[in-house]
Amino acid sequence: MRKLIYLFIILASASCRLLNPSLMFKEDNDYKFATMKDTVVPEYRISPNDRFTFNISANGGYKLIDNGILGSSTSTVSGTLGVPISGSANSLEYLVDKDGYAKLPQFEKVYLKGKTVPEAEKMLEEMYSEYYKSPFIILKVINKRVIIFPGSGGAGISLTLVNDNTSLLEALALAGGIQQTGKAFRIKLIRGGLTNPQIYLVDLSTIDAMKSGDIVLQANDIIYVEPVRNTSQGVLAQISPIVGIITALLLVYQISKTK
Repeated sequence: MRKLIYLFIILASASCRLLNPSLMFKEDNDYKFATMKDTVVPEYRISPNDRFTFNISANGGYKLIDNGILGSSTSTVSGTLGVPISGSANSLEYLVDKDGYAKLPQFEKVYLKGKTVPEAEKMLEEMYSEYYKSPFIILKVINKRVIIFPGSGGAGISLTLVNDNTSLLEALALAGGIQQTGKAFRIKLIRGGLTNPQIYLVDLSTIDAMKSGDIVLQANDIIYVEPVRNTSQGVLAQISPIVGIITALLLVYQISKTK
């Protein structure tokens, strides 16, 4: 019976899944991480469920300049077209549906999926030239985001990318930095979707390695800071129920022997 107890303890101690059940994105020992080859960030392409703002002005945007609106983050374009999804009437948002279409004024549906922002702006300027003289359009996707796990196991943060050139280091800072339980030398950057992802291993633990933190993020990137494995606490949490069951069985065995 004692041998059985020892066997259960050894098996539980050897099991990473049992000791650290909150660990994510584990890889095999021989897993080959991708290599960051191109530093040029590809332009974002509009996707289903994207939300965007859409402003239009005639005469090549003359009104925007005349009213001092260009370059201002607080002013509202006079004559902005749209139906608000959320927020006030002066903060208009549009939604790309699951099929890649957006419902815009004067056009029932416009297919935007797969287009970059400049491509979408150019296409819409051509479409609205039927109603406006030299239309000038500003389109901005407002829900581009990354998911960050800062090193505390399964706890994650969804971070909206306000700037198009947000770096890995800046995103980690915005998320509150690497947690005390996180490994700065094992940060996984998962890119390209969950079906066929490219996974990069980033080391930010030394001054020489900090240049890796200058990686410009792309929308839908996942940043996973691998947490330190809490072996002692994991052993106690996982072994206690097993030991309890074995102790009860041992007690029953001892009672049956004395009869």
